[in-house]
Amino acid sequence: MSQCIAIEHLSIYAQDTYIVEDLSLNLEQGETLTILGETGAGKSLLAQAIMGDLPPALKVTGNVLVNGVDMLRANRRECEQLWGRDIVMLPQEPWHSLSPMMKIRQQVAEVFRFTLGNGAREAQKSAKTQLDNLALKDDSDKVPSQLSGGMAQRVAFACASATNAPLFLADEPTKGLDAGRKHHIIEQLKQKANDGTLLTITHDVSVAEALGGKCMVLKNGKLVETGDTRKILSSPSSNYTKALIASAPQHWTATTKKTHRFAPLVSVNDLTIMRGNRTLFTDLSFSLGEGEIVGLCGDSGSGKTSLGDALLGLLPYQGNIAFHTLLHRYQTLKLYQDPPSSFADHTTLKSLIDDVIKLHKVSKKRADLLSSQLGLNQRLFERSASEVSGGELQRIALLRALLLKPKLLIADEPTSRLDPITSKAITHLLVDQCREENCTVLFISHDRTQLEKVCDRVIDLQSLTTSKAVI
Repeated sequence: MSQCIAIEHLSIYAQDTYIVEDLSLNLEQGETLTILGETGAGKSLLAQAIMGDLPPALKVTGNVLVNGVDMLRANRRECEQLWGRDIVMLPQEPWHSLSPMMKIRQQVAEVFRFTLGNGAREAQKSAKTQLDNLALKDDSDKVPSQLSGGMAQRVAFACASATNAPLFLADEPTKGLDAGRKHHIIEQLKQKANDGTLLTITHDVSVAEALGGKCMVLKNGKLVETGDTRKILSSPSSNYTKALIASAPQHWTATTKKTHRFAPLVSVNDLTIMRGNRTLFTDLSFSLGEGEIVGLCGDSGSGKTSLGDALLGLLPYQGNIAFHTLLHRYQTLKLYQDPPSSFADHTTLKSLIDDVIKLHKVSKKRADLLSSQLGLNQRLFERSASEVSGGELQRIALLRALLLKPKLLIADEPTSRLDPITSKAITHLLVDQCREENCTVLFISHDRTQLEKVCDRVIDLQSLTTSKAVI
């Protein structure tokens, strides 16, 4: 086998801070490699370096060769000649790779037409088949904003997969997917491995285990250990890898749940929500109590995000939503499933956080304490939103929300971009902070085990029918 990717002494840094430090690896044609590690370990930046698409504000040294082309020094045109033909990447944030104005079937069809050279009719037919295989048959005429995060992730996978590029990079490919969809994507990735070369970036140990092949574990941008995946996961040599494996939600100690009767904060009666011609659910009735932590789970596209948006007045609905206490707009907040959508990218994160501190007269001491508890290095705030990882940005979004001491917080997959160690810490911090402030939380997650460990009760949208439902 010949070398497909050769990385020699790669270092990536912002100002004087190393994000990836002196990393080397070789990936042969036909091999499977999974890069496993914590949030902010530099995994996604490594993938961007391989694609020759690093943010220009970052500095880089070393060499990254893809089929003999130095991607760090190749010009844009040289890189584009490889994209979609020799190498393709499924990005961590699907919203960055999908056109917001184009129907998803057309987006997939354009891959078949302009990358593979298919005729217009054949491209449309192939796109339909691709979307049908990913359970998106009824959504092909929607634009990305009409999709859930998990559905958008599947569309991005359809686009990347359609290229048939022999080298496939997948950055957090199962993020935001329910168990069934996650299994399906893993099977699709296995097929990619059988057909060519697969490099997967993930913080999910179960994904690495399912894919097999070789594994590299990164921490703070440095290599911790490498070798056969199953050997590393069954007999890890580093304390960090052991901690990563042990931090899955099934190993968490359940928090003490409140069993007293909560004073009602909001009551929902006969709620029906539609997206286009599709009814997500009908005649739904429930209440949320003051200070209650409520989990909400269900399959991708079942209406979890839409329910949260309706509670915040962000989405039209039929039925009645009544608040028992008058709340200011800044007291009803949302943690978005895709954090980049809630951050301006033309300024530093420090400026965005300072605006909140000044506008709402937040104590600087409280802001510094929360930053420390969230594991946010102050140097991180000197960057823009595009220069930090998805997990780091999600923690900054959580910081910004907690600074305002909300009374109702819709936390939409707040830890889906975090590694197990960070996820555990952030989940407990979120719950503890909200209990301390008597803040009601609707905690949305595909992981029911996670919710059962920390929530007072769990609502499962999948258990509801289109008839009268009271929860």
